Amino acid sequence: MKLVCIGDSLTFGYGVPSNCSWVWLIKESLQMEVLNKGANGDTTSGMLSRFYEDVVKSHPNYVIITGGSNDFMSNRPLKMVTDNLTLIVKEALNSSIIPIMGIEPAINKTMAEKKWDGTLDYKKINKIQEDYRNWAIEFCDKNKLHYIDYYNCFMENSKDTNVHHLFVDGLHPSILGHKLMAEYTVNFLKSLT
Repeated sequence: MKLVCIGDSLTFGYGVPSNCSWVWLIKESLQMEVLNKGANGDTTSGMLSRFYEDVVKSHPNYVIITGGSNDFMSNRPLKMVTDNLTLIVKEALNSSIIPIMGIEPAINKTMAEKKWDGTLDYKKINKIQEDYRNWAIEFCDKNKLHYIDYYNCFMENSKDTNVHHLFVDGLHPSILGHKLMAEYTVNFLKSLT
């Protein structure tokens, strides 16, 4: 089985050593070919434009598609993101690649204001992120597609773990956050086989 993970800095592994990113950890855990096509700062438009080169030409069995946060932080509308992701999913299906939507976690507002950018309205961004999550789940259910809900993963784990331990800066997962994402992903991928 071959897997490509396409996305933004959360997929790339910004803020942690490369061998601590969730993509690296699933590769090690499952001993399978996994390509990390995360790009720091990328948007869903960028992911769409490079999808053929970075994913289709690699001929994977599966692709995990994780993005949207950078769009929302740049004030792009939800419809633009959902349109881009719909096109990405169609391109995957047309190329006989099984798409898996990855739903990014909500931003930790307190940390992000201190450690990332204090000028952004994270409350508004998180509201759009929640709307996106609802759309993604409905879209996947309606079209019989798979999704991995990292948003819920972080919400559930923040009940038992100080949420500040899950992020390096309120946006990007810490080593612990990446371990949780990896465990969540590995369990999901094992359920497919």
